[in-house]
Amino acid sequence: MKIGVVSDTHSLDVPAEVLEELQKTDLIIHAGDFCAPRDLETFRRIKNVKAVYGNMDGADLRRVLARREVLSLEGVTIGVFHGEGPREKILETVQKEFRGQKVDVVVFGHSHQPFNKEIDGVLYFNPGSPNDTVFAPYCSYGVLEITDGKIKGKIVKLKG
Repeated sequence: MKIGVVSDTHSLDVPAEVLEELQKTDLIIHAGDFCAPRDLETFRRIKNVKAVYGNMDGADLRRVLARREVLSLEGVTIGVFHGEGPREKILETVQKEFRGQKVDVVVFGHSHQPFNKEIDGVLYFNPGSPNDTVFAPYCSYGVLEITDGKIKGKIVKLKG
């Protein structure tokens, strides 16, 4: 199973390269900060979307999206949470959010900084932002691939 992962799209144009690549996936996970319901619909027109709301999402999105999700896909448990608080403490924040819960992967956003690292048997995965470099070194999105109950993450750095 191939999962396209995005976050922090902030109602900005999503590069065509990202939208084209998401069409080749089986599922899209969005880790929040759409900023407008129409942006959620943009991704839903491409594929099935599992998403959470972020700190910049208003009541309209909070009515239809959860603060956090736990997904079971092909033998892998994925926690999804946007994150909150200072960027510098985002990893600590998301670790606390799923403490005591058995997850194989935690997908998060908020910091706009790509992150793909296994810590204590859990993969922590932030795709960065595909269209906003305010706090990030480059624009990016992510791909998670599940094969035989194992998951691998890849950050895709966008050109230009």
